[in-house]
Amino acid sequence: PRVGVLLSKLQALAPDGRCKTFDARADGYGRGEGCGIVVLKRLSDALQDGDTILALIRGSAINHNGASGGLTVPNGRSQETLLLKALDEAKVTADAVSYVETHGTGTALGDPIELRALARAMGKARTTPLLIGSVKTNIGHLELAAGVAGLLKVILALQHQAIPPHLHFSTPNPHIPWQDLPLQVTTELMPWPQEERIAGVSSFGMSGTNAHLIVAAAPE
Repeated sequence: PRVGVLLSKLQALAPDGRCKTFDARADGYGRGEGCGIVVLKRLSDALQDGDTILALIRGSAINHNGASGGLTVPNGRSQETLLLKALDEAKVTADAVSYVETHGTGTALGDPIELRALARAMGKARTTPLLIGSVKTNIGHLELAAGVAGLLKVILALQHQAIPPHLHFSTPNPHIPWQDLPLQVTTELMPWPQEERIAGVSSFGMSGTNAHLIVAAAPE
């Protein structure tokens, strides 16, 4: 139980055990349990071998927060740099990404920093809002497996051509300048808004490591 005790002392956990990501009631996260496994293969090899392809990883990037205000304080500029690096690696423009599975733990400090960085990196030259959500509102924060949980959600969304609802979002966090950010939280089941289905997946570690994937629908 030591990890739970430590997180409680850090006041990182929500008293009601729910991740209320982007909501005014955000007061920490609920711990979840689980694991996920994906098999990675070069596309050319998978096509040659006749494999069932679930999705394509178009690009990825990792970096580190560097100096910030403290252990639990994210660095928005580092997150922005990460997203731009992933887009460049994937050779896609920001407006081609229609949905981002955010890290989105549901903390009053981390949520606004993440969304501002996301808007700076992917919000320019958009004609429609960038859709966002967090699987942590559905199953809790899987901590070490949180990144793969977000990836599995996005793969399923790409396959079904629909984005599932983000839960526990009733009153938008007042510390997020929603009117200035081209972002929209998916509060209900939505059809995928673009024919070419491309998404981003963010996962940020407490140690300061940041990771982002650009994921696209599998070829027909």
